[in-house]
Amino acid sequence: MLYLLKHFVTIVIFQMKYLMDLFSLKNKRAVITGGTHGLGMAMAEGLGRAGAELVITSTTPSKLEEALKHYRSEGYQASGYIFDVTDEKAAVLNVNKIEKEVGPIDILVNNAGIIKRELALDMEVDDFRRVIDVDLVGPFIMSKLVAKGMVERKGGKIINICSMMSELGRNNVSAYAAAKGGLKMLTRNLATEWARYNIQVNGIGPGYFATSQTAPIRVDGNPFNEFIINRTPTGRWGNPEDLAGTVVFLASGASDFVNGQIVYVDGGILATIGKPANEK
Repeated sequence: MLYLLKHFVTIVIFQMKYLMDLFSLKNKRAVITGGTHGLGMAMAEGLGRAGAELVITSTTPSKLEEALKHYRSEGYQASGYIFDVTDEKAAVLNVNKIEKEVGPIDILVNNAGIIKRELALDMEVDDFRRVIDVDLVGPFIMSKLVAKGMVERKGGKIINICSMMSELGRNNVSAYAAAKGGLKMLTRNLATEWARYNIQVNGIGPGYFATSQTAPIRVDGNPFNEFIINRTPTGRWGNPEDLAGTVVFLASGASDFVNGQIVYVDGGILATIGKPANEK
């Protein structure tokens, strides 16, 4: 009996170690663009908990400083760089600095993004171009630069933050939907080109999440709050922490044969056309 118990414990310990190693990001460096707040910060914290060293980019020094204080107070190793991902020259300079000062980039999370809510008939072309630049051209620039080192090292993970608007249209977000739809296809194409170098390029499509930005509408009686809760099969907004498992999976060895996929973390919204008005 004692022998069987010891044997069982040995098996359990072995399996736990195997799983921990499979999802471990120890000795890995992860760049998260725009990771100073919201979902970007939640994903960065997930990577940090899995052992990754964090490199955060931003265009706002005060936000970056505040975010770094938070990461470090939580025990994560974190550094930051100020630049605009749409500025190719600045991106080249800073990617080179990161690899020289911090080390080779193992994981890139293209999270930086903006949205312009305006009807297509009223939107200025310059505003449309700016959304495309940040949400689509920026990830292309960063992926291209970081992938050069990954190709040399024969391995790496690139994770593009897509959206449900990669699949669906909605009023007032034509530029955002165009950019996120393009980002889905960019993800698949880069995966196709770079898979031979053991680089996995995948995406995450968040649903509607409870963040500081959505706080004003997440109140009882707000029509949009009720719409989201009723439209989502799980019956709630997502918590930022709900993204941590997905980003760690796509950044770790557990996803080495997953490539060109978009994982939608949306509580099931995209799986259904919604409930009939008379259904409780």
